[in-house]
Amino acid sequence: MTKENVQGAGEEEQQAQSKKGLKKQQKEAEKAAKKAEKQAKLAAEQQDTDEDDFAKDRYGICPMVQSQQKLDRALVRVQDLTPEKAEQQIWVRARIHTSRAKGKQCFLVLRHQQFTVQALLAVGERASKQMVKFAANLTKESIIDVEAVVKKVEQKIESCSQQDVELHVERIFVISQSEARLPLQLEDAVRPEGEGDEEGRATVNQDTRLDNRVIDLRTTTSQAIFRLQSGVCQLFRDTLINKGFVEIQTPKIISAASEGGANVFTVSYFKTSAYLAQSPQLYKQMCICADFDKVFCVGPVFRAEDSNTHRHLTEFVGLDIEMTFNYHYHEVIDSITDTMVQIFKGLRDRFQTEIQTVNKQYPSEPFKFLEPTLRLEYMEGVAMLRAAGVEMGDEEDLSTPNEKLLGRLVKDKYDTDFYVLDKYPLAVRPFYTMPDPSDPKYSNSYDMFMRGEEILSGAQRVHDAQLLTERAMHHSIDLEKIKAYIDSFRYGAPPHAGGGIGLERVTMLYLGLHNVRQTSMFPRDPKRLTP
Repeated sequence: MTKENVQGAGEEEQQAQSKKGLKKQQKEAEKAAKKAEKQAKLAAEQQDTDEDDFAKDRYGICPMVQSQQKLDRALVRVQDLTPEKAEQQIWVRARIHTSRAKGKQCFLVLRHQQFTVQALLAVGERASKQMVKFAANLTKESIIDVEAVVKKVEQKIESCSQQDVELHVERIFVISQSEARLPLQLEDAVRPEGEGDEEGRATVNQDTRLDNRVIDLRTTTSQAIFRLQSGVCQLFRDTLINKGFVEIQTPKIISAASEGGANVFTVSYFKTSAYLAQSPQLYKQMCICADFDKVFCVGPVFRAEDSNTHRHLTEFVGLDIEMTFNYHYHEVIDSITDTMVQIFKGLRDRFQTEIQTVNKQYPSEPFKFLEPTLRLEYMEGVAMLRAAGVEMGDEEDLSTPNEKLLGRLVKDKYDTDFYVLDKYPLAVRPFYTMPDPSDPKYSNSYDMFMRGEEILSGAQRVHDAQLLTERAMHHSIDLEKIKAYIDSFRYGAPPHAGGGIGLERVTMLYLGLHNVRQTSMFPRDPKRLTP
């Protein structure tokens, strides 16, 4: 290498180093400028804070409520905030659903249960800059008390349930602060399926919802679902009590499998084993034998079925009915279908707000039913399925796809989502089902369907001890284990029938939802035992 080359290389290196040095100096200068800017901003903020905050008594974090005092202060519910309350000064307790700061203003959406209202804080006579900043920094889901004036709005607030009013906040106090990081965002949890995909926004999957059920239950949709479900129970009770039924409570720890099958949970019971009741069947019937005539019960039912489907749970709420009849078990079918119709009418007339709330996220057709309820015989159903191309035997049970198909065929032909299928094959029913006297292949049993899915299974029961013993032996049931049950019928038993309804399934199908876990508050299935 020549002397000139060496010299040239050295000069290039020096230039590169000086460029590097310049860059470094520039970066350091920028860093220093940013730091100075940040310090100036902090100093300005500090000065703001140090300035006399005239509203300092109008906001803040309350001490923990430990029942220290009794305040004579009425709190107005969010759902009651209507134009009639315009210009009134009121107190409201609610959660912060969303907050958005904009210049010298802060917009909050306050939520209580399935109702929301917009609230506004603006720097002025009643609110200082510090107060608005305090409100803007409050975490979502915190519970607050606000004193505000109700104001009518000229343009409807489409994003809130209370669209005609907003609150102009004068005081704001935190009652319970939420952690900043939520396991799921409530606006994501109520987004209609598919809508988020198009816009690249998140929706929340089922496991995330169920793992964080307390947050998920706060959504407007969940609130509406479980309020409507409470309505199903209330309408069921009220209708039956008006019909002269007595509500009973039955044991859930029993000595033998109530349905005679293997799908039972075994529990240790001192020095022996017991089972969790698959249904209150045997006890309902014992009450009939004890002359209660018409009984019902609402309680948990356990099924040890390893079914991971959209409609099966290992624990659900059973709405059970049992009653005597005079001459024919159709008297009981008529009583049950009328009860269901009263429930459907009550939901339609009293729960429109809840139905519409759920429909926003999960759109579905309104539930249709007939009066009196359509009743088809099993063979008529089989004939309809065969006409639609399904191959099945006379004594074969309906598979889930065939149940759904038959539901669609019935809807097309009769325009109803609710119907009864009567006279099931005896071979596919439990041992206590009364055989059909005119054809021993069939039975006096029935299922009821909503939107093509079974919601009730029922039958006339065998009320003769001798015939019951024969049927139990035919099903290979250990007679010793059901001795108390069979003995109930030895001392005179009236003819009777009944059925069991799944509460979660009724709620799911009435609302047109697609998974029973949406209508079970804390669902239990083969893969879930918590929360």
